[in-house]
Amino acid sequence: MEQTLWGHLPLLVRSNSKDSVEYILQALWRTRKTGLDSADREIIRDMLQLQNDSDLDPLLVCLRMLIRRCVYENISKDEIQKLFPNEVLPELQRLLTLLLQKFQREWREDILKNQDIVPRLKAMTWNMANLDDESTDPVAVINLKLQNDAQLHSGELDVKFQLARDALEMMLKSMYSIRDQLSSSDVESNEH
Repeated sequence: MEQTLWGHLPLLVRSNSKDSVEYILQALWRTRKTGLDSADREIIRDMLQLQNDSDLDPLLVCLRMLIRRCVYENISKDEIQKLFPNEVLPELQRLLTLLLQKFQREWREDILKNQDIVPRLKAMTWNMANLDDESTDPVAVINLKLQNDAQLHSGELDVKFQLARDALEMMLKSMYSIRDQLSSSDVESNEH
């Protein structure tokens, strides 16, 4: 985080209570997609005894960055205090660490509820089999082990399916197309 932003955190000391700082953090989380409306901005300015937004905005940016790191990077509770450089007042570090720890789980659950997390492939095995005794055409039996990283439904899932030759060829053609698109996007990102 920019060193200059840390210099705005002492403005929180102007608030008259821990509840005020808690309100500010909750308001920032609640408005993470829309931004603070004028009423919230006025309430926070009054809490911090600030005259204008030019003093408030850098503080809000700093707090939003802290919240984002704690929630989206899933920093462990023990690691939160290590986010602060030494120049941040120890009492301010303790207060923010305590509040960020208090809300981190709830906020993580909010983001997990609002996004679709696609399971990732952990392992794949396959073997050949005949569907029945009368059929001479073998099929491929595919076993996928998927890892679901969603906190609410974490764990492994086993998926098993069969593919006949024509379905396998269609699937391979699609997979090659996906590979080519991924390769071309890698080339484009390296050129920029």
